[in-house]
Amino acid sequence: MSQHFLLSAAARTLSLASVVRMSDEEVERVFVRLRWQDNKGEAYCPHCGCPTVYMARRPHGATRWRCKACRKDFSVTSGTLFAFHKMPLRSYLMAIAIFANEVKGKSMLALSRDLGTQYKTAFVLAYKMREAMSAEVRQTAIGGEGKRAEVDGGYFGGYVKPANRREDRKDRRLRRHQSGKRKVVVVIRERGGKTLPGVFRNEADALTFIRQRVAPQTTLYADEAASWNALAGRFTLHRINHEEAYRLRDEAQTHTNNAEGFFSRMRRGEIGHHHHVAGPYLIRFAQEAAWREDHKREANGSQVDRIVALAMANKPSVDFCGYWQRGHAA
Repeated sequence: MSQHFLLSAAARTLSLASVVRMSDEEVERVFVRLRWQDNKGEAYCPHCGCPTVYMARRPHGATRWRCKACRKDFSVTSGTLFAFHKMPLRSYLMAIAIFANEVKGKSMLALSRDLGTQYKTAFVLAYKMREAMSAEVRQTAIGGEGKRAEVDGGYFGGYVKPANRREDRKDRRLRRHQSGKRKVVVVIRERGGKTLPGVFRNEADALTFIRQRVAPQTTLYADEAASWNALAGRFTLHRINHEEAYRLRDEAQTHTNNAEGFFSRMRRGEIGHHHHVAGPYLIRFAQEAAWREDHKREANGSQVDRIVALAMANKPSVDFCGYWQRGHAA
């Protein structure tokens, strides 16, 4: 029996110890190389695009460039998700390495302890990394002629704690006894391809999302839930009743095990690390789980490079740039 990829040396191309041993210049080169990889790692002005820039390093050592055309100063993180950063670049690279090495997710409280920062610093940093991951997940194309994809839904949040005494407990399956905060994550997972999640009030609300993001020639697989009945009018749809079997040994290979594998990863992240994923943040946790599932067979060094490159390619976060400062102002 062959060795699993994650157990091989090829899966371990970057360690936290190696990041700690890097010099400040080496850490800077990592961000510069991935920020301007379209220009062979050579800096150019993010304001006007001029390639003629020169070093204008600050007295305290911070890397800065000055554009010869527009005369504006910029750093390696200017105009990116990590803009206006206050921690050294080494801390960001360490945070990304720690975040990437966790296969089910990373607790923000544990991240704050690893980095020696306040919880709210780790909170915002973790969500910025999820936002970087989501930029790639949102652009995922699903299906096409001859391709197969699975559709499934899983409910998160809105937990109602049962009463202490048995006679006071209510049937939480009834809508009148629910909190109204429970939402469903609907995932579309192409076999041998990418994963695309979305968050909705119920599975039926996801039908438009599925029709828009899945090519019409795709063969779909779903469980016995009545919510998916309407998909049969647009796609070739195979169904499986999980009360009878999890997989049918037929020519169509009818099952939704790949979609269930995504929810397995997300549930373990919720139970073991986060303990509560719900509300407006649920979509980011789902996109993080999808990104981890799609890149789980890549070396951890490649995962770190990809996250850094995505963070450098995205503009400052709308949700978390000055997040706590806005809270104080209110």
